[in-house]
Amino acid sequence: MKRLLRWALAFSFVINLLWLAPAMFSLQVFDRVLTSQSKETLLVLVLGLCIAFALTGVLEYLRGRLQGVLGSIVNDALAPEIARLTLVEAAKRQGPVPMEPLRDVARLRNLFSAQGVIAVLDAPWALVFIGVIALAHPWLGVGAAAAGAVMLAFTFLNDRLTRKSIEEVQSEAGKSQRYLEQAMSNSEAAQALGMSDSLVARWQQMSMRLADLQGPVARRAVAMSSFIRVLRQGIQVLLQALGAYLVLDGQASPGVMVASTMLLGRALAPIEQMVASWKVLAEGRLAYQRLNPMLKQVMGRQPPMQLPAPTGQLTAAGLVYRPARSDRMIVAGISLQLATGESLAIIGPSGSGKSTLVRLLIGLWAPAAGVVRLDGVDLSKWGREQVGPHIGYVPQDVELFAGTVADNIARLGPVDSDLVVEAAKLAGVHEMILGLPEGYDTEIDPHAALLSPGQRQRIAVARALFGSPRLVVMDEPNSNLDGAGELALAETLKQLRGNTTVIVVTHRATLTAHVDKILVVEAGRATHFGPARDVLQALSGGARPMPAGGGPAVAPPQGVSRPAAPAAPPSVTYPGNEASTPAASNPPMAQVLPMARSASGAGLLN
Repeated sequence: MKRLLRWALAFSFVINLLWLAPAMFSLQVFDRVLTSQSKETLLVLVLGLCIAFALTGVLEYLRGRLQGVLGSIVNDALAPEIARLTLVEAAKRQGPVPMEPLRDVARLRNLFSAQGVIAVLDAPWALVFIGVIALAHPWLGVGAAAAGAVMLAFTFLNDRLTRKSIEEVQSEAGKSQRYLEQAMSNSEAAQALGMSDSLVARWQQMSMRLADLQGPVARRAVAMSSFIRVLRQGIQVLLQALGAYLVLDGQASPGVMVASTMLLGRALAPIEQMVASWKVLAEGRLAYQRLNPMLKQVMGRQPPMQLPAPTGQLTAAGLVYRPARSDRMIVAGISLQLATGESLAIIGPSGSGKSTLVRLLIGLWAPAAGVVRLDGVDLSKWGREQVGPHIGYVPQDVELFAGTVADNIARLGPVDSDLVVEAAKLAGVHEMILGLPEGYDTEIDPHAALLSPGQRQRIAVARALFGSPRLVVMDEPNSNLDGAGELALAETLKQLRGNTTVIVVTHRATLTAHVDKILVVEAGRATHFGPARDVLQALSGGARPMPAGGGPAVAPPQGVSRPAAPAAPPSVTYPGNEASTPAASNPPMAQVLPMARSASGAGLLN
């Protein structure tokens, strides 16, 4: 960018020097050609002026092309980095992706692509042109300097009058756009509930509010641009009148009068152009101010040292999470420890903080206090590009990406057929995928109904297992599964056990038969933690409760040995859902754990 900007400045230097040629031509014509009646001199002057115009045209073209390249470089250099940071922020807030930073990148590109930047590069040359006019006659120089000062004063006045209004317009435009994007993402519910008219009406109100703000800004911009244009013409006429008076008084020649008028027009043209492009310049400046913290974050980021691939040993100590601008702790001092290959089921009532906890455990969110370590490395210090391929994650709300089934399983990276099929078989979805219209090459539309929620969830499990990650975290991976899908998931956990560290959040008892440990979370706190059989017995009243995990990792009670494979929970009928899975293999946790009740009296697990 700096090298190209230096070239643009160099082009501007030569172009503005060449723009002295028309004034010098007029000076020589009036003061030499007309008095000497020399046609040869006139011919030489015309040829010289033609050469100057040709060079000016070529350099103007090159500078214009260079300006377009600058705009493209701004977009190509910033857009990917800003998009990455935007995705990180969106993941932290667990909501719609905020598109405003990317729109600011587009505004910066428009800034460098607009004529306003050329005007900014040419503006310092006003001093040179005014200096040349002053050399012709001091009074003409004073008049030109006064004209430039008046134009600059109105330019700064325009800035003061429009800056706040432009900020308000951009803020309201962002709100309106975000509201529309959120409404579109919930279009299914809006249409089903008959909310479309209400949504459109509310968006229309926001658009009308935006139009009310844009109207005065547009009118002020047009009025100021027209005023500056008329002002420049009037100033040129006044300077020409001053030159004519000096000619009549014998203090200047007609050539000086004409040349000074031309130079003044050239000196004031960039200022007029800046006023005409002020909206783009102001928006670009505001966009840069908003992006500056993110740009500093990008520039100050050093590539982390490459670390060995993790084995899956996970330790969490004193995790606390409190949302921004809130005193309520979603996670309050939870600690746990998993050796390589151990599996953990996290259970608890809805709203107890389970999903927040798993986001902390994979480093997606940063805890307010405490630390999560994978193989002894603080996850917050481990670059996502390095550790991401070694982590498998199935979110509670599964989303697939546009592309083929194979693309999604391969995490949108290069598709290694063997690895894709291996992950699909491990997830138990190979046969299901082969039954799709194009098999693994079936195109996925994230908003189409080609795949059921359960099929999407099973493909998401295969995506999480792609590349043999050492840590796999699943947040309610069986929420949309039927009996066959749940049995396949249980078989997957059985195969992963002992080889991959697995954490699964579940509301059902089926999956607890295939884990080593259970963590019970209630109101953000760990109430029970230990081997699966012992925790289940403690919760069902068959043994004393396990200690709560509020400080260091809790060890099993003295004298209790960890079983190689925890026994399946007792058979309990699943009321209202008997057809989903066999009753003996899928009892609801609310019946298996009758003692685990929240303070409100609701069941531990819904």
